[in-house]
Amino acid sequence: MRITALDESAEGFGLRAGQGLAEARAICANLDVVEADPAADRALLDAIADWCDRYTPLVALDGDDGLMLDITGCAHLFGGEEKLIEDVDRRMTAFGLAVRIAVGPTPGLARACSRFDGPRRVAPAEAVSALYPLPISALRLDPQTVMNLARVGLKTIGDIIPAPRPPITRRFGPEPMLRLDQALGREGEPISPRRHVPILSAERRLADPIMTEDQILDIAGRLAAGLKTSLEARGEGGRLFELLVFRVDGKVFRIEVGASAPLRDPVRIRALFQERLSVIHDDLDAGFGFELVRLNVLLSEPFEVRQAALDSQEDGREDLTRFLDQVAARLGERALRLPVPLASHWPEKASIHAPAADALKTTDLAVAWPPTSLRPMRALRPLRLLHRPEEVEVMSVVPDGPPASFRWRRVQRRVVRAEGPERLSPEWWVDGEDAPPRDYFRIEDAEGQRFWLYREGLYERRTVTPNWFLQGFFA
Repeated sequence: MRITALDESAEGFGLRAGQGLAEARAICANLDVVEADPAADRALLDAIADWCDRYTPLVALDGDDGLMLDITGCAHLFGGEEKLIEDVDRRMTAFGLAVRIAVGPTPGLARACSRFDGPRRVAPAEAVSALYPLPISALRLDPQTVMNLARVGLKTIGDIIPAPRPPITRRFGPEPMLRLDQALGREGEPISPRRHVPILSAERRLADPIMTEDQILDIAGRLAAGLKTSLEARGEGGRLFELLVFRVDGKVFRIEVGASAPLRDPVRIRALFQERLSVIHDDLDAGFGFELVRLNVLLSEPFEVRQAALDSQEDGREDLTRFLDQVAARLGERALRLPVPLASHWPEKASIHAPAADALKTTDLAVAWPPTSLRPMRALRPLRLLHRPEEVEVMSVVPDGPPASFRWRRVQRRVVRAEGPERLSPEWWVDGEDAPPRDYFRIEDAEGQRFWLYREGLYERRTVTPNWFLQGFFA
């Protein structure tokens, strides 16, 4: 067993990460040991990252114990970088967490200063002087490279800054100089945010924390009204909205709702969040109240402006989308599904059931399928199809004729009427050996039940023995 993490008091005894537990107990007999829980550590880091969204939407994970925040253009909202550092430090201390914070012009420089006791705030002109006394490991090099550099006397970043670059690159590879250039801003190094950056965002910081859902919804409606102007300027409407509520003790709740059509009406947006809150009511624990509410637009699409009908009669599509949105907000987007036609000759592959919001994007519900011009060309289709065709045993008077009787699910049924065949063939690019043609029959048994059966394969092709399958049922 080895030490994976330790506090400053343990470090004061000379203990270090990676040290054997037996050796550590020999140095400090009254050592307090807790079994490591990486999943809990990651959950805590994710919770802190969610809380850091109050400062910037660009929050990235930095290893297993750090966060990287891109505060470009955000620091002035908190009174400058020094005020922002003080605010983070004060709030984290109130949570019972000890943190090391540094702000710099590059991610590499800020990380090095925060982890290796550098200055808390570094201006671009001070980058070299800030890095000079730090150990070489502050450049995020692998341990073997750090050891190899130390063997030749290069132990601090100041040792390699004035050193000739070609010899170091030839001996230790390009990584040391690449990391140095990234820390000094000579090479770009973007961070990867852990969450999708919202297209538009509006927030309200509250002097007095709020407690009730009605207060949250009221602020959400006001924020939606503020975003409406921005959406109109872009000629777009929101398809996916996210409401973030920050609790006083640091807990963050994320509430998402979607729209089946581009939306920017504040009243409807508020209604969607109201439906969603009615479902998660028990999970939204206000605690000592919420101090920050933010509304994000995560997905947007062009907004189609329609003129109202002169006779005040709507086509019902807007009412349908409102109904679908409310059901999706309350029960989930997969609660309602609609069939979407696909280009396939096989009935079981001719359509899929997609969420109603997605189906509205790909089809027009006002248009019946198949089109009127094609209906006379197609035979009658059953009202219900099996998910997968089921094989049946068939007795026929002639080999290629309709069945006289068939056995399905251990029940023998006598056929009194039969219509067909209707031959369906696979698409032209599909090999006929892998997907033989089908002859479909509409069958009525002695009890008046009607079935849709098909024979797979042709008798004239002796290489394949035709089989019979049941695929659907008529009314």
